[in-house]
Amino acid sequence: MGLFAKITTASDPRTARIAGILLMLLAMLAFSFADAAGKTVVAIYSVGQLLVLRALAGLLVLSPLIWRQRKAFLQLERPGLQLARTLIAACEVAVFYLATAYLPLADVITFYLASSLFVSVGAALFLGETIDRPRGIAIVVGFVGVLIALQPSTQTMSWPALIAILASVLFAGLLLLTRFLRQTPDMVLASQQFAGTLLLGLVLAPSGWITPSATDLVWFAISGAVSAVGLLCVNRSLRLAPASVVVPYQYTMIIFAAAFGWLLFGDVPSRATVAGVAIIIAAGLYLGWRERSTSRPPVGG
Repeated sequence: MGLFAKITTASDPRTARIAGILLMLLAMLAFSFADAAGKTVVAIYSVGQLLVLRALAGLLVLSPLIWRQRKAFLQLERPGLQLARTLIAACEVAVFYLATAYLPLADVITFYLASSLFVSVGAALFLGETIDRPRGIAIVVGFVGVLIALQPSTQTMSWPALIAILASVLFAGLLLLTRFLRQTPDMVLASQQFAGTLLLGLVLAPSGWITPSATDLVWFAISGAVSAVGLLCVNRSLRLAPASVVVPYQYTMIIFAAAFGWLLFGDVPSRATVAGVAIIIAAGLYLGWRERSTSRPPVGG
């Protein structure tokens, strides 16, 4: 723990960047494992029950930090947007796990990769950001990748696939609202997400509640606790290194998801899925590079 603390608080820029990258990779591994744990139990238990137990475990992990920053909850900016973000976050988690109950984990994550494309479109519609021709082409190419992965037809355009796309759209909305709430501490935003998930779960869970076995209870706890650890790693990563350095490593989540899907459920991604993922990642990386290059101040300015 002492070495970890030393690395994650490094003042040397190079060490800080390396630590930021490692923490982002650890976060993607944590999220993928948490998603796999959630998929394991959602095949038996209701999504509402998963939301309740997952949120309780996550809040338990975050509770020391919540207590330390409790005063931040008393001075929230834009309460209406805070509420909207919390509701969208809760619905996004519910829809995500509903999709994993019917689709391979890697397929659901594939659609999540398209969230960066939805964010670009949403930023133009709601934040007034412009989409120049190169960005527009990249967005179109990215959506072509989604279509290749989805392979739309009367057989493949099932409602679980549409639910997975809806989850991606909700996640993009969550990211856009987070942009509006830049002044809100990360811990407040993270705890709101778990609290909103808990409340939604309490509404949905009673209709299909099944008393979990000890083993399944562990899976529930892992899903929430590991997700909370992942959030902490992401937050620390973004504080140690520039977003342009660490955000591209979020695409490794599809690799981890495919690995867990194969190990735990025997899922093997199709060639179309792999091709679609490659195109989506390429488009997303280009959008990130374009954003970074156009936001740089002119040399000598």
